[in-house]
Amino acid sequence: MRISNVKWLFVSFSLFMVSSLMFHACAKGNKKKDISEQGASRENVTASGNDTAYFAAGCFWCVEAQLKELLGVVTVISGYTGGHVKNPTYEAVCAGTTGHAETVQVIYDPRTISYDELLEAFFLAHDPTQLNRQGNDVGTQYRSAIFFRNAKQKEKALEYIKRLNEEKVYPSPIVTEVSPLGVFYRAENYHQNYYALNPDAAYCQYVIKPKMEKFKKVFQEKLK
Repeated sequence: MRISNVKWLFVSFSLFMVSSLMFHACAKGNKKKDISEQGASRENVTASGNDTAYFAAGCFWCVEAQLKELLGVVTVISGYTGGHVKNPTYEAVCAGTTGHAETVQVIYDPRTISYDELLEAFFLAHDPTQLNRQGNDVGTQYRSAIFFRNAKQKEKALEYIKRLNEEKVYPSPIVTEVSPLGVFYRAENYHQNYYALNPDAAYCQYVIKPKMEKFKKVFQEKLK
């Protein structure tokens, strides 16, 4: 686990976060109704040996765009988990009343990329010291969280957080939630692959693009 990478990117992340405050993430996106793909998503752990990981790090548009660039990541699906309402809609999640976090389901090949490496990428992708927010995206739906599928994932997540705190990588303590995975609901179609399909949108240009550039610089040897 390359803790030094996290230190480097956090400094860079802090420099452009201030300039992004005018842009509110998902609430400003396309709000057209499209719930044809809603409902509980089946984990795509197949005979091919793929595994899954679940991360929440603010607006799922950004996290999805970053993690899908990594070699060994088969696909990334944006959705919701961690709440108490069945089949939540995007509007309900944005209202902050369902308890869900905007979350990405990462389907990956552990023979190419490990869960440890995904944890590193997760912490590089956002600021885990911000409680229930990322920049101007405020609310529990934007909380930092790791939803583990088994005891091994839980152990690895807690150990990584412990190391980051012990080495004082961030100026404040990490507030990332580590919780067991409940039902994961796939988000509406227009949220999937949002950055690639809407590169000229203001949020994509001023928030996601700078983070993508820094993310790619750190992981340049592990990109597709």
